[in-house]
Amino acid sequence: MLGEEERCRIRKFVAEDLDSVCEIEVESFPYPYPCKLFLAYQALFPELFLVAECSGRVVGYALAIAERGGRAHVISIAVAPKFRRRGLGRALMLHLEERFRRLGLGEVVLEVAVSNTAAISLYRSLGYSVVRRIRRYYPDGEDAYLMSKKLL
Repeated sequence: MLGEEERCRIRKFVAEDLDSVCEIEVESFPYPYPCKLFLAYQALFPELFLVAECSGRVVGYALAIAERGGRAHVISIAVAPKFRRRGLGRALMLHLEERFRRLGLGEVVLEVAVSNTAAISLYRSLGYSVVRRIRRYYPDGEDAYLMSKKLL
C-alpha cells in the first residue's frame, strides 16, 4: 500500500514534473495526451493537477477540471507500471475528491475504457457508477463508460 516500501506523498504538480508525467502518460495509454495539454490544464486548474511522489520521484498523476454546474471532470489519472497496485491511484482520487469538495463541486465524472477492468474496479470501490456507455470513444474505436459520483 501507499508508502510501505518507499516514502510517498501526494502533492500539487509543478512544471518540473512535466517530463515524468508525460513519460507515465505514454507508458499508460495507447493514445497519450500531448505534453502541452498538461501545461494548459495546469494553467487553468493548478489546484486540480496532483502527482504521487515516492522517494523524490514522480510515479503517478491525476488531472481534473471544474466544469459549469458544479461538476468536476477527471481528465486523466495514471500510475507508472512498476508502482501500480500499491494504493497510489486510490490516494490520488481521494485527494482530488477532497479538493472538489473544498471547491463546492457536487459531482465528479470521468471516462474509462470498457476494457480497463482495474480502473473500473477502483472507481466502483470509491462509489462511482456507470452512467452510460459511449460508443467508439477512443481513436481505436473502443467504447468508454461514463462514470459519476455525487460528492455533496
